[in-house]
Amino acid sequence: MLKYNTLIILLCLLFPAQAQHPPVFEGIVSDTTRIAMNDLTVNLVRYTYRTPGIQFLAIHDDEDTGVKAAFEYIRFSGGTLIDCQYGGIRNFRLSNQGERFQTDPNSIYTKKGLPIGIEKYGLVDDDVVKHLERGAKTILQLYDPEKQGYIFTLHNNTDGDFGIASYLKGYELETSADSVYINFGMDPDDLVFVTDLKLFNGLKKENVNVVLQSANAPDDGSLSIYAMLNKIPYINVEVQHGHYDENLRLIEIAIKVLYQAYPQLKQKASKEGP
Repeated sequence: MLKYNTLIILLCLLFPAQAQHPPVFEGIVSDTTRIAMNDLTVNLVRYTYRTPGIQFLAIHDDEDTGVKAAFEYIRFSGGTLIDCQYGGIRNFRLSNQGERFQTDPNSIYTKKGLPIGIEKYGLVDDDVVKHLERGAKTILQLYDPEKQGYIFTLHNNTDGDFGIASYLKGYELETSADSVYINFGMDPDDLVFVTDLKLFNGLKKENVNVVLQSANAPDDGSLSIYAMLNKIPYINVEVQHGHYDENLRLIEIAIKVLYQAYPQLKQKASKEGP
């Protein structure tokens, strides 16, 4: 028994647990763009199937319910998923000059917000800021929101830790929200977050939990702030870990609303790939 346990420990050290990324199905094409930030390596894996189609972006490497739901959508409808892979954890963690730094990878997209995100976990270092700025630039270049005409992200949360109520008055994120619509028949952890009034109204008509970002939302370096500053329609389908069916349903509804609000995007998608 002792030898068996020792073997298990050695295997765990040699092959550490990774995020469960979706299986590659027949006909899908993938390519990888690698970002090196000192001792942190981020692989941006782009999966494409039956282009043209919608393009998704998954930023956190520990949030795979949305990734799996996106793969299921792409398998039947075509499209692209850019998946950030860096070890199955939430934060970017890197060393510089013998010091350790970390930040949420969704807080690196604006000049003002980037150092604030680092400061949440410790001191701010200019070299680390420059590394993360280059990383954000690479992610944006690969996704190319100006060409797409939108940003469509996928996020997952934990039960009761974050949800639609987080944006109500008196709660932590109230200053980030302009308007909130709640379907009390839905799990409060499942919602769509947008920066565009047309998208908000369309999703409200679909009777799903939806938040419209405030024009005065604090600059936290997130992609939603970047999108708002650059006048790019932004959608985040945010669903509790494990709510796969609801994740897929909200993806389908959000795409329907996006194309209804901006029919030129659907026409564009039918002519050219991401």
